[in-house]
Amino acid sequence: MKYLKYIFGILALLIIGFFLLGLIKSEVTYQCEVTVDKPLDEAWAVSQDEEKMADWLDGFQRIEQVSGTPGTVGAVSDVYFINEGQEMVIRETIKDIVPNKSIAMSFTSDFMNMDYKLAMEALGGKTKITSNTTAVGNGMVSKSIMALVGSSIKAQEDTNLASLKKTIENNTKNYSATEN
Repeated sequence: MKYLKYIFGILALLIIGFFLLGLIKSEVTYQCEVTVDKPLDEAWAVSQDEEKMADWLDGFQRIEQVSGTPGTVGAVSDVYFINEGQEMVIRETIKDIVPNKSIAMSFTSDFMNMDYKLAMEALGGKTKITSNTTAVGNGMVSKSIMALVGSSIKAQEDTNLASLKKTIENNTKNYSATEN
């Protein structure tokens, strides 16, 4: 019986610690950066091309417009991904867009809310791409999970930007006639 009390005591401490972690570190903020060997206008066009999103966003399936004009401030879309064999839908809202410079979006899902900004800067024929992200879990359990897996979320963004770099550098599509 004495061992059972110790086991329950340890479990209670672990559970309390788990929830305290979510209270102490309720949001995850990170920045990622990559430089691509293509000019800014092409890098921007590739990043905004829905046909190429599956090439650089892991699990991307499709985008369905919900409201607004695609590619403009206030546009709302549902973005579908496959994650561990399950379909996941994330609601995307464009908060700000400056073509060939930056796009800021908010993403909402059952698990978390995310503010995301992708910025591009010309560097003598190359393009520096920077992403800034702040993610907050929805609810105590997801906040605590976010605190524990924050580094893996950043690692996924590093992977996405590395894939975007590869997609841009391997691009053969001519965007000059169909600017995004």
